[in-house]
Parts: sequence; structure tokens; C-alpha cells
Amino acid sequence: LLEKKYDEVHEFCKKHKTRIYYVVYGILITAYLAVVIAACSLNFQRALPLFVVTVLAIFFVCWDFLIAKYEDRIAAFFSPGDRYLKKQWFWLKWVLCAALVITIICWLVFDTTKRGSRQLISFGGLVMYVLLMLIFSKYPTRVAWRPVFSGIGMQFILGVLILRTKVGFDVFNWLGIQIQTFLEYSDTGAKFVFGDTYTDHFFAFKVLPIVVFFSTVMSMLYHVGFMQWLVGKVGWIMHIFMGTTPVESLVAAGNIFVGQTESPLLIRPYLPYITKSELHAVMTAGFSTIAGSVLGAYISFGVSSSHLLTASVMSAPASLAASKLFWPETEKPLVILRSGLQMAKSESKNLLEAASQGASTSIGLVANIAVNVISFLALLSFLDSGLSWVGNLFDYPQLNFENICAYVFMPFSFMMGVDWEDSFIVGGLLGYKTFFNEFLAYERLSKLIQNREKGGSMYINGVKQYMTVRSEVIATYALCGFANFGSLGLVIGGLTSIAPSKKKEIAEGAFRAMIAGTAACFMTACVAGMLTVPGLEVPCHILLRNASNFTDFPANSTEVVKCCQHLFISANHSEEIFPGGNYSLNSWKVCCQILRQPAFHCT
Repeated sequence: LLEKKYDEVHEFCKKHKTRIYYVVYGILITAYLAVVIAACSLNFQRALPLFVVTVLAIFFVCWDFLIAKYEDRIAAFFSPGDRYLKKQWFWLKWVLCAALVITIICWLVFDTTKRGSRQLISFGGLVMYVLLMLIFSKYPTRVAWRPVFSGIGMQFILGVLILRTKVGFDVFNWLGIQIQTFLEYSDTGAKFVFGDTYTDHFFAFKVLPIVVFFSTVMSMLYHVGFMQWLVGKVGWIMHIFMGTTPVESLVAAGNIFVGQTESPLLIRPYLPYITKSELHAVMTAGFSTIAGSVLGAYISFGVSSSHLLTASVMSAPASLAASKLFWPETEKPLVILRSGLQMAKSESKNLLEAASQGASTSIGLVANIAVNVISFLALLSFLDSGLSWVGNLFDYPQLNFENICAYVFMPFSFMMGVDWEDSFIVGGLLGYKTFFNEFLAYERLSKLIQNREKGGSMYINGVKQYMTVRSEVIATYALCGFANFGSLGLVIGGLTSIAPSKKKEIAEGAFRAMIAGTAACFMTACVAGMLTVPGLEVPCHILLRNASNFTDFPANSTEVVKCCQHLFISANHSEEIFPGGNYSLNSWKVCCQILRQPAFHCT
């Protein structure tokens, strides 16, 4: 009797499986919405992030539903406008270009008037890198300018929203804080495995466990389909605005979140059919961005999480712009239907298996990072010793690898907008990143940031100990990519294994892709140099010291004036004849000159 009843229930569930799923999902969604409403009614400010996430989720679910069901009707509705644009595009594109040029010139004029001429150097650097890419392009006369200008335009728009608007800055700053908090949960596992003193071995037991944790989470998100959905949406935006093919757009979007060897797996079935230019774009996207798993490691070094996040997003359109400029499309792409692309799915059977698989997969990544850091640091030490010996023969024992790279990359760093006094240091960081890897460069940058935050002497024995915040920000963007000789072999080996028929084309285009990836990172740094406002982050005593050292701000900067006013107010309420604290004598002199205040402290 029980067996008969069980069979009946089983058949009923099997027959009405879809309806039962809908009922269960409906109950869960209703319960979730009830929780959101209750949380918002109790304290809306506290529940604001949950509310925003819920609204975005509802919007995109409705969007996907409408597109899936009424795509043909929507396309038919907009088709007259599309035909009109195509018909008038010849003269319309020139109008848009003229409007864009006028807008940029006006913006540069007003911004230069308000903030000084520093941004003009970064703009000049951006133009310089575009011209260099055009000169050394594979086919200079075949360049399609739409992906180039729209890619740079997307960079600029993203930069303005994130770096210049309070809402965008606050959102990315909030996201950076949440990611930092989220990554700190890896400390629980590290503490259990390695003991309470795990931070004594910071890199091995603090940084590398973050890579394991992040890899696990990414694998779980990949299993539930969230990553494919997110990559698809970002790729669709770039495909529409930049006019790049679906394959290029998806890989560029994927590289924001995953590594240069994982993102091509998203379009694995299509790799044998892509053109040389598309293959070059796939490799360039990998070189010009970093993986989400190592992003957490760089944040743990003390590098700004909000700037790293911004750099990861801005470098995606930059990679396509640089790629299409350095290797223009000369063939007819075979994979052109956006709806025909099917991204690879997770092979895990359930969520727990996905988590375990993600953790196991990270073993190779962690081991690769550890052995590379050990070998490169040892090699660097040996190289520095040999160069010092050679330099000693010519009475220059300070000769080392960093100094050589600094001289080579110094002009490039200066044209990004880095202070001339700091361009030597940033040039050395770019050398570390290019010839070794970005891990060493970010580790060195983190030490410079810590030195500045401590507020010690800027120069010791004629060697600069830290940089201005502006230079740190630009360096953060310039280093945010996998474009180095170590990754060159990784990309060739990884892509050849999943697309053996493209082995010759991969080997032919890999080095050019690395150069294009480096240029894309430099272009992102130029845009950041044009838009960054270090005053949002700099303490007053450091801001005034930088102003007295003629580095960071023009004399009439609003931020400097505010700091000087604050200094005089605090001095008037102080019992000391000359309040010192963190402020130097030069800081007082700068404030006296700017405010022209006949105070006792000035006389």
C-alpha cells in the first residue's frame, strides 16, 4: 500500500514538476520580498544596499523575460530608427565626432582652469599612445576607428562616473570596502590551518589563502550561472557600443572577473573559427586585465580596492580599442550572431562540488604564484648583485635592475601624468611588472603607500621614499594587467591546448598582444590621470607638504585653501605659540602666502 501511494505521489510530482517548481519559487520569492520590505520599514538607510540589489535583480529578470519572449517584436519596433541611422550615418558620424572633439576641448579648458594643467599631460599621453599604436599597427590603413574611439569613450565615461561624481565614487568605494570585508573571511580558514601566528608569514599564510577563497566563490557563482549571465550582459553592452564581434566582447567582459586562461573557455567551441584579429583581441584582453582571484591578493597588500576595481572595469573596453588599433580586422568574422553564442556551463553536479572544485583548482594557481615569486625575487637579487658589480667598475655601485627599468619607462610614466619627481619610481615599477610580474610591482607599490601614510621624510640619502597620491593612483591603473613575459608563455600554452588548430596564429600574435595589453593599461592610467582628484583621499598635513614641494596641487587649489583655513582655526584654539604636530614650517609658509592672513603665526 505504501509503495502504491509513493508511486502515485511520484507520478503526480513528475507530471506537474514545472508547476511545483513555480509554486516553490513563488513562495521563496514572496518570503524574500517580505524580508526586504520588513528590513526597509525598520531602517531604510541600513537596508539600502539590499533594496538596490533587489531592484536591479527585478529589473534584469524582467528584461531577460521580455527579450526572450518578445525579441522579434522589439527588433521590429526599433527597425525604422535603425534603418534611418544607417542611411544617415555617413554625415551623422562626422557630426558626432565634431561634437565629441568640442566637448573634450571645452572640458579640458574648464578642468584646467579649475584644477591646474596637470591633466593636460595625461591627455597628451593618451594621444601619444594612440599614435604609437597606429604607427606600429599591423595594417595601419585598415583601422576601423569606431571600436577605438568608442572604447576610449567608454573608458572616459566610466572614469567620469566613478572618479568625478560623488555617487559613483561612493558606490565603488563602498564596493571596495565590502570586498575587503568579504576577503577577510579567509582569515578564519588560514588561522585554523596555520595557527594564531599565521600573519607572521604574511604572503604565504595571509595572501595566498585569499586566492583559494576567491577561487572557491567564483566557482560557485559560475555553477549557479551568475557569472555567465553577468559576463553576457557586459559583453552585450560592449558589442552594441563598440561594434566588436560577440566573441571579442564576451572574452573582454569575462576578463574583468576571471583570468586570461579561463576567459577563453567561455567561447571554447568558437575558437577554431575566429579570425586572426579576433584571436589577437582575445589575447590582448587577457594581458590588459587581472583575474578576480589575484585582485583580492593585491587588495591585501594595501593597494586601494576602489581603484583596482575601477581599473579592472575600465581596462576591458581599452583592451578592445588597443587590439583593433594594433591588429585591425581584415577578414570576415564567421561568428556574428549574438543569440547564437552559447557559453560553456559548469561541469559540477551541485553547489558543494563546485565549491570543492574551485578550491582544488586554485592549488595550481597558488603554487604558480608562490614559485614565481620565489624564483623571480631570487633572480632579481642575483641580477642586482651582478649589475652592482658591473656598476662598481665605473664608480656607480647603485646600478640595479630597477634603475635601468626606471630610465627606460620614465618617459612613459611621465606622459601618463605622473609627477616628474615620481616618474623614476613608477618607471621601476613598470619594469618589475613587464619583465617579472605585477605581484612584485604591487608589493613594491604597497611599501611606498605605507611610507607615505607613516608621514616620514620624503628623501633619505637622496632617495625618494614615497610618492604623491596622484602618482600612486596612476601607478595602480598602469600596473593592473597581466602583460609580462611570464604570462606570454602561459597564454600561448593555454590557448594552444584548447585550440590546437590555431597554434601558428597564437604564436604569431602573442607578443603583439602583450604590447597591445601594456598600451591598454597605459591608456587606462592616462584616463585616470585626467580624472583623478587626490584631494578626496589626502590628509591635510600631507596635502600641504605636497603643495610646499610644488608637486600635487596648484597654489589656488580649493583643497589647499580649506586645509589652510582649518590649520589657522586649530591654531587660534591652541595654547602653543607655534602649533606643530604633523605640520611643517613649509606648510605654514604656504598657508600664509595663500591666505595672506596677518596672524601672529605668520609674522
